[in-house]
This record gives sequence, C-alpha cells and structure tokens, in this order.
Amino acid sequence: MRNRSTSMTRREALSGLIVLPALAGVLASTTSIAQAEGSKSQFKYQTHPHGTQECSGCKFFHPGKTAAASGTCSVVSGSISPHGWCIAYSAK
Repeated sequence: MRNRSTSMTRREALSGLIVLPALAGVLASTTSIAQAEGSKSQFKYQTHPHGTQECSGCKFFHPGKTAAASGTCSVVSGSISPHGWCIAYSAK
C-alpha cells in the first residue's frame, strides 16, 4: 500500500503545472497595477529640487508645453513641476 502523504499522482502533478504559472501571472499583473502611479505624499514629492536632482532631469518626467510649465510623471500622479523632486528620481 502507498503512503498518500508522500506520493503524488500524475493528475496532481499536471494540475500543479497548470495552476502555478497562472498564479504567477496573476501576482505579476497585480504588482504592475500597484506600481503604476502613486500619490505625491507616497513618493515624498516636493516642488523644489534635491541638490542637483530635479524632475526635468528624471527619466519618468514628461515635460509640459514649455520648459517652465508643469508636466506629468510616469510614477507620481498629478501636475509635476520641472523643478520638483521625489524619491523615485532616476537620472535620464
């Protein structure tokens, strides 16, 4: 007689092969949604630069119509000053 607690049937193994990738896909999509955009307070956004770092030099910043106009950000929601800064800053 087999010990059911330590052996696995072919059906159980195949169902695991199907369920695990599906579960991984769900977890990955949840993470992407959560990282899409956050609030200014979440990213400690400020309207002045942090030393030499400012939004206009960040890869996530999308400039406004002019160099002095506020733009948008891929990480922080809302209107973003080109002279602002947040903890998500990443040089271009």
